[in-house]
Amino acid sequence: MYWYIRMNNKIKEQWFPNVRNDLLAGLVVALALIPEAIAFSIIAGVDPKVGLYASFCIATVIAFAGGRSGMISAATGAMALVMVTLVKDHGLQYLLAATLLTGVLQIGAGFLKLGALMRFVSRSVITGFVNALAILIFMAQLPELVGVSWVVYALVAGGLGIIYLFPYLSRAVPSPLVCIVVITAIAITLGLDVRTVGDMGELPDSLPVFLLPDVPLIWETLRIIFPFSVTLAVVGLLESMMTASIVDDLTDTNSNKNRECVGQGIANIASGLIGGMAGCAMIGQSVINVKSGGRGRLSTLSAGIFLLMMVVFIGDWVARIPMAALVAVMIMVSIGTFNWASLRNLPTAPKSASVVMLSTVAVVVATHDLAQGVLVGVLLSGFFFAHKVGQVLHIGSISVDEGRTRHYKITGQVFFASADRFIDAFDFREVIEKVKIDVSRAHFWDMTAISALDKVVIKFRREGTEVEVIGLNEASATLVDRFAIHDKPEAAEQFMSGH
Repeated sequence: MYWYIRMNNKIKEQWFPNVRNDLLAGLVVALALIPEAIAFSIIAGVDPKVGLYASFCIATVIAFAGGRSGMISAATGAMALVMVTLVKDHGLQYLLAATLLTGVLQIGAGFLKLGALMRFVSRSVITGFVNALAILIFMAQLPELVGVSWVVYALVAGGLGIIYLFPYLSRAVPSPLVCIVVITAIAITLGLDVRTVGDMGELPDSLPVFLLPDVPLIWETLRIIFPFSVTLAVVGLLESMMTASIVDDLTDTNSNKNRECVGQGIANIASGLIGGMAGCAMIGQSVINVKSGGRGRLSTLSAGIFLLMMVVFIGDWVARIPMAALVAVMIMVSIGTFNWASLRNLPTAPKSASVVMLSTVAVVVATHDLAQGVLVGVLLSGFFFAHKVGQVLHIGSISVDEGRTRHYKITGQVFFASADRFIDAFDFREVIEKVKIDVSRAHFWDMTAISALDKVVIKFRREGTEVEVIGLNEASATLVDRFAIHDKPEAAEQFMSGH
């Protein structure tokens, strides 16, 4: 009985916290998804219905299988860029096969609990990721704003005015939805000659059907699709994990990263089986959803269902929505996504954190590849961390027994970044009988540290000085016992003869 009550409460919490707002937010997201799905299909070199079916399927499935309530997943530009070469060289059917394999790899990543790797991504990298994505979202709107008439600018400005001012009148309906409805009504009523959703590509007029990729089941097929599937899986999971962390912050709630990996995999398999491309979480649409009041899984589910219903059953009306209205919504998303505090804090923030953030932004914007930017950010974070920790090493010494013995006291962390400092702190030319090395306040982390200890001990012995290492903690002693050579006569002799 207790289990039933707990499950019932959990379902209500995840699915029905605010039904009305979730449904309205889902409608806004669905409207914004349509031109993006078409655009991403064009980028990948496939028919618009491939992206639209994928967006419907992934959003619907992830609502049940994902690890984060209120997060939107669909066809994305980052994934589309990876697919271009595969589609060009081998066609749509190989893309569908690669989508299925992508899903399998992502499910495997979930079971291997690779979602936990997000803890290695620093706050500076996440901030850089967010800022870069905000810039890319804005840049993606520029083609709709270049070389157009003043009417388009007026509609975009009017749309932004509605988005930011309407909440002062009422919050009963999401202002982005009001923007889309009002701008569309104005354009249709006045007969304005502006670019519409229908100009992006032909909308499908039928429901998707189940199908298996028409590819030969041979090793050559696997050889072709495997590299693309690995890249798609990594990019998809990386973007999804980052988006989940951002939505966690926006909603002050937690997500299950490993479940999200599995959910993304299931959603991509389902997408491939109905003729859709691979996708992942979308930070822009997720921010739209949250800003529009969407919090539960119902918002994600309704976004997928509304998307399909609109393109299939009322596609003629949807096709008449001016792109200017959707541009206004996406500019709002760009402004809301960018972390403006990160710019204000640049003069006072640690220089290493600022370098990581700015480098992540620069690489993502330059390459349009979120994965490369995050990789650079993570590597820089690791470098700065290792350098900082490597400086936290103090070595002092005193002379005792009337100058016959020197007592060295080590405090701090000894690893690859501090090993040279550890070695340089000892005076091997001092004429003494004995050296005591007290490491009770130190920790040896890796093979480089053990090698440094070996060098110190063996160099002293080579000068005829007796050496005693005292105070090793249990973890350090385990490494020393297994890998150190200074107490293994044959190995130490070979080391001395080699140096």
